[in-house]
Amino acid sequence: MKKIITNMLIAASLASATQHLSAQKVVVNREVETKNDGKMLLGNQLKDQFLKEPYSEWYTKEFNEYALDQKAIDELKKNKINSYNLIVFMGTWCEDSHRDFPRLMKILEEVKFPDSRLIIIAVNRKKESPTGDESKYNVQKVPTIIVEKYGKEIGRIIEMPTTGYIERDLVEILKKDDQSVIKEIFNN
Repeated sequence: MKKIITNMLIAASLASATQHLSAQKVVVNREVETKNDGKMLLGNQLKDQFLKEPYSEWYTKEFNEYALDQKAIDELKKNKINSYNLIVFMGTWCEDSHRDFPRLMKILEEVKFPDSRLIIIAVNRKKESPTGDESKYNVQKVPTIIVEKYGKEIGRIIEMPTTGYIERDLVEILKKDDQSVIKEIFNN
């Protein structure tokens, strides 16, 4: 009898855990229709979504026309950008996102950045997403590109790169991370 009750409790616990996990599923590639902006992406997105209409109109043009700073690209490779995680908040309604998001994607393609380390979150005009991640990361403007290592934020690019080039700003963020690692080694 004890064994039956134990098995029932285990089964109930597993069922409860499974329901909790399924409630945590993230919807990917959500698209909504808005009165003022027409179609808009909202929440977690895969980069292929931007190759579809109406997003491809601005995405493809900027992606194809952007001239990469090859020196900065080489620096990103040298500084192992592919060992970091990137979280990108953008808006399909936002002109700054129309400019910088395709540029970032071209940079990431050039350095062969793994898709598994990239999170793209589209927000509405109030800078909100269905999962509320914008609050967790304190996102006020888009695009916001956050660089993380081991779950810790190393740096971010907000709205537009300070150097005028996303790849140069990313190099600066990675250099700061290298300097903080060196400081940590010498302080211990």
